[in-house]
Amino acid sequence: MLRPGAPAGFRRYATLAVFVLALVLSGSPWSSPAIALLLGLVFGLANWNPRADLTSKASKWMLKISVVALGFGMNLHTVFEVGRASLVFTGCGILFGVLLGLGLGRAMNVSPNAALLVGVGTAICGGSAIAAVAPIIDAQEDETAVSLSAVFLLNALALFLFPVIAAALHLTQTQFGLWAAVAIHDTSSVVGAAMRYGADATAIATAVKLVRALWILPVAVITAIALQAKRRVEIPWFIGLFVLATWTRSALPEGKPLWDGCAVVARPMLSMTLFLIGASLSRNALRAIGWRVLVLAVALWSVITCVSLGLIRLAWIHL
Repeated sequence: MLRPGAPAGFRRYATLAVFVLALVLSGSPWSSPAIALLLGLVFGLANWNPRADLTSKASKWMLKISVVALGFGMNLHTVFEVGRASLVFTGCGILFGVLLGLGLGRAMNVSPNAALLVGVGTAICGGSAIAAVAPIIDAQEDETAVSLSAVFLLNALALFLFPVIAAALHLTQTQFGLWAAVAIHDTSSVVGAAMRYGADATAIATAVKLVRALWILPVAVITAIALQAKRRVEIPWFIGLFVLATWTRSALPEGKPLWDGCAVVARPMLSMTLFLIGASLSRNALRAIGWRVLVLAVALWSVITCVSLGLIRLAWIHL
């Protein structure tokens, strides 16, 4: 990125300055969630991330703050109606995804831990689900890293592909919001893809995705009981704050300009989050992905993507 002959201190600070500038630009009006993620991937894969130890942690916090801020732009009644209507089919989809992941993993000779991590990451909530389940099953560090990397690659791919496919199939915003929420791994890419499709798609995708993320808790508890694990199960508290934000907007309508401002700020913050997520992926992480785990992740995601799209177009899954 800089000339090899430059002093080490200068190179370090110059790289940091360029990284921060790219982060700011990713949240500008000239950017978009897809561009921000792509820009972050460039920094990550080129090893231009000067603080890889911090960007992963920062992205997790920024994602939670972004989701809560988006809640200030949504109606509480709509969120509850969407959540209530999607509770059953998200639960059934997660059960199907986890069991299919374990079955495919066994058939492909993938370790049970890695298969379970890929299964929960694909079926529930990407990296968040993997991070919640990994300590419960005492997964090895390489199993966790490989599962995270495989799921992240497909999650990034979905952000680019889903809006294009949906436009070609002329999906409505409701249909796309449902599809993105059910079939894309991480909340960041679900919301990012939906934002490219429209405001209604964003509202539906966010609400359904958070209902899907709530299943982290029962799945983690069931796993802990089945394995008699004594690890503490983390509660996705930011979902409660999201609901509180929607309640605040409905209960205090006189604060509408402020709530709208929070929702507006959430959008560039989400793009910046995607930049940091992309910058956290290194070439070492990619090289560590075994072909069996990658094939398992691709196969499982492909089945869930196609099945959910078919059920939505047949109106078997609807709001």
